[in-house]
Amino acid sequence: MEDNNLSISKEITPQSENFSRWYLDTIRKADLMDYAPVRGCIVFKPEGFELWERIQAAMDKRFKETGHRNAYFPMLIPESFFQKEKEHVEGFSPELPWVTEVSGEKLEERLGLRPTSETVIGHMYSKWINSYRDLPVLINQWANAFRWEKRTVPFLRTSEFLWQEGHTAHVCEEEARQETMRMLEIYREVVESELAIPVWTGKKTPAERFAGAVDTYSIEAMMKDGKAVQAGTSHYLGDKFAKGFEIKFLDRDNQLKYVHTTSWGSSTRLIGAMVMVHGDDKGLALPPRISPTQVVMIPVGPQNKRAAVLAKTDEVFLSLKEAGLRVRTDLREETPGWKFNEWEMRGVPVRIEIGPRDVEKGQVVAARRDTGEKIFVPIGGAVVFIKGLLDEIQNNMYQKALAFRAEHSYTHIDTLAELKTHIAGAEQGDGIAGWVLAGWCGSDDCEKNIKEETGFTTRNIPFLPPVGKEICVCCGHKSEHTVWLSRSY
Repeated sequence: MEDNNLSISKEITPQSENFSRWYLDTIRKADLMDYAPVRGCIVFKPEGFELWERIQAAMDKRFKETGHRNAYFPMLIPESFFQKEKEHVEGFSPELPWVTEVSGEKLEERLGLRPTSETVIGHMYSKWINSYRDLPVLINQWANAFRWEKRTVPFLRTSEFLWQEGHTAHVCEEEARQETMRMLEIYREVVESELAIPVWTGKKTPAERFAGAVDTYSIEAMMKDGKAVQAGTSHYLGDKFAKGFEIKFLDRDNQLKYVHTTSWGSSTRLIGAMVMVHGDDKGLALPPRISPTQVVMIPVGPQNKRAAVLAKTDEVFLSLKEAGLRVRTDLREETPGWKFNEWEMRGVPVRIEIGPRDVEKGQVVAARRDTGEKIFVPIGGAVVFIKGLLDEIQNNMYQKALAFRAEHSYTHIDTLAELKTHIAGAEQGDGIAGWVLAGWCGSDDCEKNIKEETGFTTRNIPFLPPVGKEICVCCGHKSEHTVWLSRSY
């Protein structure tokens, strides 16, 4: 799906024709990113980076409210650190880029570019933690990470990406597990309430859990092509990394014990997910709480009446800005129709048009990006109305995504043959196979066989599945778990 051809079409490919091409067309035309000269890397342009800043602000606020503080750890990690936790190094070795030479001289020890920071943070925690009085340690960092992906998709899967990763240390398993679930809930809240993306929360299967974790939990979101995006993960690491890095403390009884640790992360793939969940053939459709611009104002009308229109535009602009809304005015020398299409493509939630007749009537015309509806609004009540409209749009976008997920979630499939038939039918129809709720016996062989036979993978074992499944979709034996299956990014 990576595209290094810088000359993209002026038009956006319809989703029904080629969803992957639609996605690439949209993020380029909306000026969110550009391709970097290094394979698999992108440049975040201001429009794209501000989306990340707003996601970051929403999360950071919640992290700090729960007692976490931000720190920063080095990008370069000694190779020996990766060897201290066997599962961890095996999980990340294929994706690790290495620094081997500096100033023409070979390094005595290779340095890995951070794929995640459990190892270097474990090393530092072993120096900082000595007593139960030092616990818990609740630290988060905002950083970049590197995983040399074979197949890249802008925002969703790149060789370098931006993210946050939390790392905490606790006196016991119970406290660490509570932390693991608390952070998963924060991810759910941010993604659903701010990005208007419904998610399923649940536990990853052993084959899908984080390398080195005891248990991994995730939030999973459905895109408009029916595929899944893992939107955030939270891991209970037990004392595995504590033993690897000798993170010990003296408890209240003066006994030396290992800490229990957690880690949790989300990344700029949330931008890609937001585009794929809400966008349409016109381009982006951004939730008001995240959109860099919530309202764009476009004055229209002949030049001889422009002064009065601009004066009224400025008046409404100032009132909206003073009310705390992110608003801008488009005064470029383009036709109104061109501007309307441009801002629809960029996904701005509300467009306000003001012309000579609107000035005379004391009104503005508000156009909704989510529905296309146009509403006449008295200027005196514009601020209250627009603020309420933005809330309504936010909720409507969530409900539309929820309805789409429900429409493309299937709970009636009980065998591998039925699953194959379902997928074949989708491929002959609209191409959206969606998600399938299925029984799973817990066998690694069955999970592997499902993937090999259908291309579907387990997303998670949902905490609250719509229904419980009694037999394994693969082998027909008694089900141990009910899982979501789908193709994924």
